Order: sequence, then structure tokens, then C-alpha cells
Amino acid sequence: MRIASFNVQNMRLRRDAGQSRIDGARDLDMPEDTGPDAARLDPLDRWLTAAVLRDIDADVVALQEVFDRDTLDHFHEHYLLGLGVSPYPTRICVPGNDGRGLDLALLSRRPVDDLRSHADTTPRDLGLEGAAEPDLPLFRRDCLMATIGRLTLVICHFKAPYPDAEATWPIRRLEAAGVRRLIERRFAGRRDACWLILGDLNEPGDPMLKAEPAITPLLGAFSVDLMQRLPEAERWTFFERDSARRTQPDVLLASLALARDWPNACPQIVREGMAREAPAGAGPRLRGVGQHRPHASDHAAIAIDFDGL
Repeated sequence: MRIASFNVQNMRLRRDAGQSRIDGARDLDMPEDTGPDAARLDPLDRWLTAAVLRDIDADVVALQEVFDRDTLDHFHEHYLLGLGVSPYPTRICVPGNDGRGLDLALLSRRPVDDLRSHADTTPRDLGLEGAAEPDLPLFRRDCLMATIGRLTLVICHFKAPYPDAEATWPIRRLEAAGVRRLIERRFAGRRDACWLILGDLNEPGDPMLKAEPAITPLLGAFSVDLMQRLPEAERWTFFERDSARRTQPDVLLASLALARDWPNACPQIVREGMAREAPAGAGPRLRGVGQHRPHASDHAAIAIDFDGL
């Protein structure tokens, strides 16, 4: 089974005067991302997003920042199929807690045996202490669990560290603790449990921050960080334009059994759709990628193969 994870940066379908159009990969936080010319680049962005997924050709794709199911279907029918990508009969996008509608989504060519959203789960539900509001939803988007055969994917997108990474640290720490508690409850210490945490955990990786990583509850003996199977210099998946730093908010954290049974499964970081403003070492780009836009996303995609799964 080939699995991919990709934060597709604000993918939203809009309908104006009976016409459908899809937003490009932009955050509207810089001049290049606003105005008529920026909107003209939107479909070019999404053809590049589709091209990245075409080249990865994964059996299962976990997506972050998809507005809703209509957006997912439109992207699938008009962009992925338009590039000749083999169809994904299973397409899932359930409402989460992001006020802008940036939800988690799943494309799969394999049957999904079990699907569980935790958008309504509260810290009190999980017995977590230290929450300022224990009866409000824990996850800023969701924690979506999808079981496909032997493997359970735990798809996440944690609170962004902007504009203040230290101020948002407790939110991400609580989300991480919640994901761990959900996994512990579901698998109850089973040594053969095969699960994979993937998505954007928004760990800023800033050496200036004094606190330990907010996602520490998911690290250490609890999981195996499959990204560490790559040389350190090759793990980055995001380029911060303002600080010129390369970071790795995107993760693949495997259960001990999954890592043990597939010792040679090594991630592939796919940066071909990232803007050319990213630093040397990003590798070749798709034809049409610009200095800032068009681009497929501000994140790289990640792919990994579990042969025989």
C-alpha cells in the first residue's frame, strides 16, 4: 500500500453567478496572493496540486485544508481525472472545527472499513487535565481515524503556531495528548496494533523556543518517527519565507508494530510542486511552477510504501 499525506493549502470550491471555481494555494497574507492577477493563478495552482498527486500515485491520500466534500469531489473530477489519475472511489471530507472550513479529507482506492471523527471530542471526554475549557472541542480541526485493512490512519492537523508559537504551544500539546489517549483507548496496549499518525502537526521547529516540542506526548517510546529514516537535511517539508527557515511540520509517526514489520519503509518527500523561492536542495520542479506562484502548495507532499500491507 502506498500512502501519501499532503497539506494542499486552502482548497475551497466557490460558486459565483452559477460558475464554479476553486481557490488556489494561497493564504491571502501577502501582496502576491491578493488581487485579480492572483485569482488568475488559482486554477494553475490546482493543476500543479493534481500533478503532484498524479506523480505520487498513492493508494490512499490524507489531505489537510480541504473546505468540504463538494470541493474534494470537484478537485477529483475536474483536476485529478483531468490528468489521467486513476479514480479514488472513496472520498471523505467531514466537517471539523476550523472556522474557515479547512477540514481533513481522504482519497482511497481501498475500502475504508471503519471511519471515526473526533471533532466533537472534548478534553473531559478523554480525561485530560489542564484544559482551559474542558467541555469545548479539543481538536482545532479534527482527529480522523480511518481503518483500511490492517492499518489505521490517524489523520491530524494541529493548531498553527502563528502568530505566536509560544502562546499556541499549550493548544498543540493538548491536541497531542488527546491523539495519544485516543490511540491508547482504541488499541488498549495491543502489541500488534498497526497505526500511523500523519498530517500537519504544526510543530514550528524553532531552536529559539525554550519549551520542548508540543507534540512530545506522541514521540519517544510511544511511536517510531519514520521521517528519521531520512538524513536530517532531507526531512524538511515547509519553507518559511520570512525567516528563510526549512521546517518539518508534516509527520509520519508509526506504531511499534508497523515500524517493526516494515523496517525498510522510508518516506519520500515530494517538493516538485513547491515554489522556486524555496532554497537549494528542494530538487527539480514541475513545469509551470513559479518563483512564488503558481505552486501546488506551500507544503511538500510525503509518500511511503508498505509493501504487502
